[in-house]
Amino acid sequence: MRDLGDWDYVIVGAGTAGCVLANRLSEDPSVKVLLLEAGKRDNYIWVHIPVGYLYCIGNPRVDWGFKTAPDKGLNGRSLVYPRGKVLGGSSSINGMIYMRGQAWDYDHWRQLGLAGWGWDDVLPYFRKSEDHYAWNDELHGQGGNLRVEEQRISWELLDAFRDACEENGIPKIRDFNKGDNFGSAYFQVTQKSGMRWNGVKAFLKPAQNRPNLNIVTEAHVAQIRFENGRASGLDLEIAGEPATVAISGELLVAAGAIGSPQLLELSGIGNPEVLSNAGIETRHALPSIGENLQDHLQLRPVFKVKNAKSLNKMAKTWTGKAKIGLEYLLKRSGPMSSAPSQLGVFAKTDPSFETANVEYHVQPLSLPKFGEPLHDFPAMTASVCNLRPESRGHVHITSPDKGAQPEIQPNYLSAEADRRVAADSIRLTRKLMASPAMARFEPEEYLPGPDLTSEDELIKAAGDIGTTIFHPVSTCRMGVDERSVVDDRLRLRGFENIRVIDASVMPTITSGNTNAPTVMIAEKGADLIKADRRTG
Repeated sequence: MRDLGDWDYVIVGAGTAGCVLANRLSEDPSVKVLLLEAGKRDNYIWVHIPVGYLYCIGNPRVDWGFKTAPDKGLNGRSLVYPRGKVLGGSSSINGMIYMRGQAWDYDHWRQLGLAGWGWDDVLPYFRKSEDHYAWNDELHGQGGNLRVEEQRISWELLDAFRDACEENGIPKIRDFNKGDNFGSAYFQVTQKSGMRWNGVKAFLKPAQNRPNLNIVTEAHVAQIRFENGRASGLDLEIAGEPATVAISGELLVAAGAIGSPQLLELSGIGNPEVLSNAGIETRHALPSIGENLQDHLQLRPVFKVKNAKSLNKMAKTWTGKAKIGLEYLLKRSGPMSSAPSQLGVFAKTDPSFETANVEYHVQPLSLPKFGEPLHDFPAMTASVCNLRPESRGHVHITSPDKGAQPEIQPNYLSAEADRRVAADSIRLTRKLMASPAMARFEPEEYLPGPDLTSEDELIKAAGDIGTTIFHPVSTCRMGVDERSVVDDRLRLRGFENIRVIDASVMPTITSGNTNAPTVMIAEKGADLIKADRRTG
């Protein structure tokens, strides 16, 4: 049995939040910080080349390989559900889009009673972590750990789609991160000079040589040990060998929206019925753990096009591939440097919405699904997701085995409002593609198919072409009510020294991509920990 010793702070999960916490807490030389990651180091080449996400998703070297349960809203389909199992977590395999969401999101959290979580409260944390390539003002920061740059690409098809949006009252803007993201722009990304800038480069590397920080990879935690109402240690395996850790200070669970509820349930914290069915004795009843799962379901309408360059054709020939590779090698630009989605559009499916309620991820390519070859015809995809879904799912263990995948049931399109937005999203997409700006490309709808027009047909079509955009959150919901999992200082209810600090604590999903908000949550969480240590 390997003994890792006693620590002031033990962080489970070296994903986005864990990397931030390890950096900020180890700034104090008087405390000892241990960071545990179940995956390996991020020394896989495809982690760092932006297009490498194609080789990371579904790859057991860097991905947990989760799948959802069959989902009624998806007409019985189950989905591949990527989550990073590698140093840097999902920041090592994600789409790299830097998106804070809307001021409305955080002001809503504050209206739920969560003091200190409004837009004006969290904006300083976004600025603190940011190293923006161009802007340093009241909204953006420079000199922080997280590099944010423009993509090094340009596509005629995407420029025309922006024109089409403008023809339909959706303005061209420069910045999605001012608090109101209504409009169109090329996404800004967490990259530096055409390379992925993950949580490791941003936060761990600057701190890795501090003598009070220890980073252990291939460390898979089995359960939390308890003594007198406190987390006293962990049982785990390191590269398959049993090990133990003692905790004299705080346990910080940062394993993400899937891993955090899984670890808590494996440790006997959760809904007694769920725990009993999984063969786990209940130590502390917290019925909401694993509930409230929220995710952005992206619908992927595909349109064949003419008279335009599409990645479908470029990537099908050896000549095209050589040109793409050579451009990246010489300039760190072009398709290999780009995010999976290049153009963003935030729009309203109904003018009654106060702020944008859908987000487009527009791509000059098409494919049946992730992991499959591109279509053999020129095409573009105008993916669109409902930013504020009302559908709620769950994540629950079904076995006491830490290696067994939990049941992930998103329950997409289970809420009537979500079905309405889905149908309206397809209608809006058709309207944009039929705009004069797109006429020269002669777009022809391939998916879901122009013959589907009724509400019922469009809802079913949404279930057929819908897939996750990899934004699971809220399974350890923060709140002031007794059914919430953590309080507004991210403390696990019923325990003195356990906090959950990652995307799982979001009360409601943010209106956009979720990596930047997760960085913010960890930045604020670190400050809360430091403040409580000073006063405690």
